[in-house]
Amino acid sequence: MNVIFKDKALEELYETGKTKDSKYKKLCRSKSFIEDYIGVVDLMFSVDKVDDLKTYSYLHYEKLKYRTESSVRIDNGRIERLIFTEHKEGIEVQLLEIDSTHYGNKR
Repeated sequence: MNVIFKDKALEELYETGKTKDSKYKKLCRSKSFIEDYIGVVDLMFSVDKVDDLKTYSYLHYEKLKYRTESSVRIDNGRIERLIFTEHKEGIEVQLLEIDSTHYGNKR
């Protein structure tokens, strides 16, 4: 599947494992998170169609209600999720959402 990064910091994070963008700087400190993020993006590249992401239950793939985007979790034990838009030609990765209230997490 074709994956396009709308956020250059996320592309840099995928390619080099780090970024200078202050939004994701804190996440760069966790080597396991970076490995999980790269693994999820690699998986997105490897699937033939977006619906194939449903077969990987640990991703918690979902189309977001009241929005045009979809999301997958980066890691089961964490709250970060990757938000993306689905197109015929592939996936457009928009942002890495760090929302502490999603999935009922009340940190």
